[in-house]
Amino acid sequence: MSQKFEMIMKLMKLLFRRETAMPVIALTFASGVSVALVIARIFWTGNLHYAFLVWNLFLAWMPLVFALMAQDNYRASSGRDWNFVGLTTAWLLFFPNAPYIFTDLIHLTTHFYTHFWVDMVLVLSCALTGLVLGFLSLYLMQGIVSRRLGRIAGWCFVAGVAGLSSIGVYVGRFLRFNSWDVIFNPVGLYHGIGSWVTDPLHSSRSSVFPVLFATFVFISYVMLYALTHLQPVGGVEGSGSESTIPEIA
Repeated sequence: MSQKFEMIMKLMKLLFRRETAMPVIALTFASGVSVALVIARIFWTGNLHYAFLVWNLFLAWMPLVFALMAQDNYRASSGRDWNFVGLTTAWLLFFPNAPYIFTDLIHLTTHFYTHFWVDMVLVLSCALTGLVLGFLSLYLMQGIVSRRLGRIAGWCFVAGVAGLSSIGVYVGRFLRFNSWDVIFNPVGLYHGIGSWVTDPLHSSRSSVFPVLFATFVFISYVMLYALTHLQPVGGVEGSGSESTIPEIA
């Protein structure tokens, strides 16, 4: 029990340390609002259909948790132990869960047309929160790669993750596998991905979707990255000094 408590406290310290406190607080607030909207919809309609968004949002937090743990381990060992490799692998496996929520928009076309606009706002709220959670974790991991291999390698890493995550989203949405199937159902996952790889042109969906979604993830990340590095034109009028925006990592 004490070990679990210590682990939880360590995780809280990692989440709310000075470098990441502001974005984590904002994401916690956004997650709370999104969950509250889901609960409000359940009470309003008496239907649990969109309750899955709460679980998907929880999974979207996992990449950030693993990225923070990997970064903490890297600072202690410079990435020279198996713990860092394991945490990085776990981060990569769970990262697709962050942008995956955008594919939940498909539910708007199959259920509850009378609540379309409410449900659209609900899904987009969770999806945007999940996407930014993933991007914060990607930003932390990009920082590790950039420090070890340089800025160009860091951006190549981002592009590679965008591509791999789009495949992960495809596997999750259309082949119906989860991140943990790597451990609990490796044979089924192997055959599912193998069938897709051997015939990727079987349908336009199987060939075009991963490319388009990877482009969406990469472009979205580049725009958010640019915003986090935006410098103000000038300081407060009359102050005679310029302010700066602190980086999140």
